[in-house]
Amino acid sequence: MRIGTVTGSVWATRKANCLAGQRFLVVDTLGGVLVAADHVGAGKGDRVLLVMGEPAARFSMEAPVDAAVVAILDPEGKHVGA
Repeated sequence: MRIGTVTGSVWATRKANCLAGQRFLVVDTLGGVLVAADHVGAGKGDRVLLVMGEPAARFSMEAPVDAAVVAILDPEGKHVGA
């Protein structure tokens, strides 16, 4: 898993049928910039948790993706109810 910050989104006028309905975000991580499938409705400036490789494809219904956003991190580093 990695932590990153959403810096934008990617738009495609055409894409493979297996990617229909997928939203893609540009995420800046310590390892560099990457494109990730969004599963939580993250937006620009959000700190997010990413999964990579096979787990990312599973979150994306077996679509051929290498990274998936699976959580938006609390900006204060605190959780509700603590």
